[in-house]
Amino acid sequence: MAKFLNRNIRTFLATQFRMSSDQVDIPLKGYCMSDFPPYHLHRRKEQEQLAALRRHHKEEIDHHQKEIERLQQEISRHEGKIRKLKQDD
Repeated sequence: MAKFLNRNIRTFLATQFRMSSDQVDIPLKGYCMSDFPPYHLHRRKEQEQLAALRRHHKEEIDHHQKEIERLQQEISRHEGKIRKLKQDD
């Protein structure tokens, strides 16, 4: 009886292993080239995404430049205050 169960388990596991190795091809089965959007649509979407990313980076750079200018003005103002305090002493 143990030999019978042992043999069935081995064949069951071997069958499962073989079946699972075929699952790699399953996502593309049943599809034809007409099911996928044309390449130019992918290219257009990619170009739109790149343009949006460029705009975002440009906005970030502009924001940082404005922040740098603001901080430089603050530094100048504080240096002026320090000079004024030194003159009062």
